[in-house]
Amino acid sequence: MAVNSFCGSATDGRNRELVRHGAPPFPLACYHHDGETVNRVPWHWHDELETVLVREGRVCVFVEGERRELGPGEGCFITAGALHHARREAEGSLDLHSMVFHPRLVGGSVESVFWQDYLRPLLSGGANRCVWLSREIPWQREALEAMETVWRACGEEPPGFEFLAREGLSRLVFLLSAHRPAAKKGPSEKALRDGERIKIMLRHIQEHYGEELTVERIAKSAAISQSECLRCFRAMVGTTPMQYVKGFRIQRAAELLEATEEKIAGVGAACGFQETSYFARTFRALKGKTPSRYRAERRGSAGEAPDTSGGFAGTPGG
Repeated sequence: MAVNSFCGSATDGRNRELVRHGAPPFPLACYHHDGETVNRVPWHWHDELETVLVREGRVCVFVEGERRELGPGEGCFITAGALHHARREAEGSLDLHSMVFHPRLVGGSVESVFWQDYLRPLLSGGANRCVWLSREIPWQREALEAMETVWRACGEEPPGFEFLAREGLSRLVFLLSAHRPAAKKGPSEKALRDGERIKIMLRHIQEHYGEELTVERIAKSAAISQSECLRCFRAMVGTTPMQYVKGFRIQRAAELLEATEEKIAGVGAACGFQETSYFARTFRALKGKTPSRYRAERRGSAGEAPDTSGGFAGTPGG
């Protein structure tokens, strides 16, 4: 089973990820992320369970209203349906492993004891949309080691590796279930409502990022006021709607610069930047380099790429 270098981010009408993780006979997929690819995955959610393990560097993981910086050896478990996102926290190398698997790989049928007694409590989510894992706590260290076992089995593919992977995931699920906090009050009606609203608004941004977007338009997509839109973004995503729009546009622009021959000015316009100078400043502020240099470096070219934008490649950041 090959380890993929990047988890795609296509989503459906509710911002649910459309990527099939693994295959129906063995619904498990492993992904390796470095500092660049981890920033390409927008806020999303899926019906599968997900594990994250940081091997090197630091990454900030956001799960709905929670935010945690993870360092080497740390990780987390994200339950089904939780809106989440990750970004590199600091300059330098990053080595992050994530695995996405369907609950049936461990639980079998919904009538089984494995599903009813161990998986169902985790799938119910409640107030525990994410379990943060540290090597300082013995059972959590064991859970992280189980994740590493699964990763190695899938990467090396010894005979019967599927059994080894399922055994490791079963151990992980048992540990999470056995140490699940005593039942506590689940998310409030307001938190649940915020979660649905933010999914609608993020979907609208991701479908219309090339068009003119305002807080008013984003709020209208979820049938709420502008002030409620601002509050919801702050509570769930930790930023403002327009800051999210800016970051999403720049990430899409970076992907176009790498994958197409479109002129730089055309890339900016396609991503909602009508002024090329503003596109250049914004790109440099967020990516640390001009669009042309980014394209050259991603394609392995030496030096600055020829300027095809009308002369803004050297525009200072700001």
